[in-house]
Amino acid sequence: MSAAGDEPTASVNDIATQGIWASGPTISPSVVQVARALLAALEDEAAGTAGALPAELSELVAAVRERASIGFPRIVASDGVRLSAFSIKLNDGKPHPVVIVPAGWSPYGWLPFAYSYLTLAQRGYHVLAYTPRGIGDPALPSTSEGTVDVAGPKDRADGSTVIDYAQAYFDPSRIGLLGESYGSGISQLVAAHDPDARVSAVVALSTWGNLATSLYDNGTRHLEAAQALIAFTGGPMEDKFDEETQQILTDFFHGQNLDDVVAWATERSPASCVKLTNQRRIPTFVSNTWHESLFPAGQTIDMFTRLTVPKRLNMWTGDHGAPEGPGLSGLLTSLPFPGLREPMREAYEWLDHHLLGADNDVPTWPEVSNQVMFTYKTSPVPGGTHRITAPARRETHASWSDVTTGSETWYLTAAAGSGDGVLAEGAANGWSRGFTTGSLTEATAMDAVLRTGQKEWSGNPKTYDLEKFDRSQLLVWATEPLSGRSGVARRIRGAATVRMTVRGTDDAATLVAYLFDIAPDGTARIITHEPYTAAGLPPNTDRNLSWQLQPTAYDLAEGHRLALVVNSRDQLYSCAETDGGTTTVGSPGGHDAGVEIPLG
Repeated sequence: MSAAGDEPTASVNDIATQGIWASGPTISPSVVQVARALLAALEDEAAGTAGALPAELSELVAAVRERASIGFPRIVASDGVRLSAFSIKLNDGKPHPVVIVPAGWSPYGWLPFAYSYLTLAQRGYHVLAYTPRGIGDPALPSTSEGTVDVAGPKDRADGSTVIDYAQAYFDPSRIGLLGESYGSGISQLVAAHDPDARVSAVVALSTWGNLATSLYDNGTRHLEAAQALIAFTGGPMEDKFDEETQQILTDFFHGQNLDDVVAWATERSPASCVKLTNQRRIPTFVSNTWHESLFPAGQTIDMFTRLTVPKRLNMWTGDHGAPEGPGLSGLLTSLPFPGLREPMREAYEWLDHHLLGADNDVPTWPEVSNQVMFTYKTSPVPGGTHRITAPARRETHASWSDVTTGSETWYLTAAAGSGDGVLAEGAANGWSRGFTTGSLTEATAMDAVLRTGQKEWSGNPKTYDLEKFDRSQLLVWATEPLSGRSGVARRIRGAATVRMTVRGTDDAATLVAYLFDIAPDGTARIITHEPYTAAGLPPNTDRNLSWQLQPTAYDLAEGHRLALVVNSRDQLYSCAETDGGTTTVGSPGGHDAGVEIPLG
């Protein structure tokens, strides 16, 4: 293959511009092509110098080959299950820390992030990546035996077994864990539960805090997230999970025995071991996204706030894996847009300080860094898309509690002449508005899990046209154009709260609330959203509801309007109502309906 048109070179560019997700959702073929080319070059120097890799990556491979030994061990768990692993051992005879990388939830196991293993080795680390039990396609060598434990007790024990192997093979000076997605949760759980407390630092990327509320919150099941995760395992559910887990998942999808589902998921949550993490003083780096579709931001932030260890929270534009993915999978110096390297640069600097003892800026970092959504500047490129020319602004805070400094309430009103309600400064009682339930509408959190948010990260957020929203199946309230200072009408920071009274023709009602930014030309962008299901609701009986939307950092520009949209169904979630029923929301006397906007 030639450097001008070979697949790995083109694939590295594709990772940078298009991200790590393909439709499906699944790992992009470009990620797999680059990883395989890197491994081939590690095993055969000629593979890296004959044009199969761009020069920059060939040089990285050569540098690691010169100073390290490469291995593909099988690590045997306590019950005999063999875990596929990949190792890089530095051979200079000097003490080095090891970074252990549990693989993400992917049919390819540890394979996709080969670039990051080389990057870590070049920074001075031994590296041991492994695939958690049951994850992967049986046809691939990066697949581990057994059934998927979903970050359960077996995965925690396996993590300690991997640490045993790392100690014996590398004799490391310190031990750190770095994981993305599934590997991030396992990293936190293993660090907290390792019997000998051997972990000195953790990096958790696109992670979760509470798996229970990631799957089931506000009485609503996050069906699309669970279905996507099962599809990612590399096989059918009956082959990938043991009978107990299959029953848990079946109960979840059927909406039954949910107390058992919650207990099962809670045990698999880093939030459940915060006390151990704090006792062990494990420095923890957390990265997440505002429009995270698999592990919504709120539950991760809740976990983070409970940590009392040295910690860092980075919140980014986009969805699961979008910010960190290119830096894990393969990047060249000639980046397609500014800021692309930042998510992983800071993750590595965290490890450098806590494992290598590097005298860098990490000790002075504020605890929280929030990227303000869509504040990047872009320019058009052929094909109708845009490319970022200046990165989105980031704001730092000493703690999460400092993010929100005030609030304002906009009250919901009855329908105006246009058929829409108004978000007003004063309360309006004694009104009600109804809509037909059960159908999907143009008001949706995203077109596709992972992919929509990946486009946000690269400068191409989804736009909405509220004129196309079918008012018979949803309700809309909007402010007048808002004014402010320095071009910003409202600095929305934190989690908005929706309050309203609901009644329906069914014995339960699901309400999905969306907050939109409407530009003067009528186009809109989603700010945040969150569903709520009121169960045990006697038909045609009022119930007062209040729930928080997912937290955000968003600047509403001057002249833009803020809109609240409520419907009954989003493709991401379960829906309690029957198709064709009626849900009515309102503000009876004494019970104001409104949305409280957090400001910062």
